Amino acid sequence: MNVDEVGWLASLMPCVGLRSTLRGRRRETAAMSDRVLISVADGIADVKFNRPEKRNALDNAMFSAIADAGERLKVEPNLRAVVLSGEGASFCAGLDFAVFQTFNDGSAVTDTDATDVDPGFGAMKDGRITHLAQQICWVWQEVPVPVIAAVHGHALGGGLQIALGADIRIVHPDTKLSVREVFWGLVPDMTGTFRLSSIVRPDVAKELTFTARLFSGTEAAEMGIATRTSDQPYDDSMALAREIASRSPTAVRGSKELFNRLSSVGAAEQFAAERRVIAEQIGSKNQIEAVEASFANRPPKFTDS
Repeated sequence: MNVDEVGWLASLMPCVGLRSTLRGRRRETAAMSDRVLISVADGIADVKFNRPEKRNALDNAMFSAIADAGERLKVEPNLRAVVLSGEGASFCAGLDFAVFQTFNDGSAVTDTDATDVDPGFGAMKDGRITHLAQQICWVWQEVPVPVIAAVHGHALGGGLQIALGADIRIVHPDTKLSVREVFWGLVPDMTGTFRLSSIVRPDVAKELTFTARLFSGTEAAEMGIATRTSDQPYDDSMALAREIASRSPTAVRGSKELFNRLSSVGAAEQFAAERRVIAEQIGSKNQIEAVEASFANRPPKFTDS
């Protein structure tokens, strides 16, 4: 099993700042960790996950950098559209396996609505309806302009949930995608149950989640997870962003606001339920067995309690 092929994290850390420099018509903005790179030109924000040596797998620094990027773009002046993509071979392969240690050694905070503890698993911040792991997906719905995910290589677990947070997904047909969490004894808790259920039929969402199977970009388009496929998803996403940017910005923002009024009903309650259920799974016998069995390349032996 590829060490980057899982997609879940609910671990908070203090946000890292952003720096920006002006370079002609293009302004470069990068997280101080350089995990997420942003350039803005002609009203289009080009956001790149920048951990290519790990297929853009999610660690603490990556979570904070993605959240910071989204928060920055929520108030970016004269913004018309956003394109999300991954540097290197993949969009985002999911959780960095090093984070599993925080699940199984008891170091993660498990009070799902704690407000009086240091930021950690389940800790909430600033009255939001999300914790950090959920916010890196949901923030793209909060950005007032259309967000397009250009997906290639892998979008597994948390990587897929980030893509689901976008408004539009253009996906290479050979991309490997998965709602991967159940494979690791977890549940899709990064807004995934809410977003997936709003995009595909409930039975399709359940089948993908219960089996944790891999599926291609072609199948994703057939199911409606991908808006469409492309052999050049980044180029086509940028072209679509330019087309959107040519329309009335107030009309485009207003349209997204209206669609989101419908698609966000019940979000806070569902996100709270995700936090409650994931807290029950992390460090449980079955969750530990799922991980250990995968590492040992043997069939898992689960219990019913």
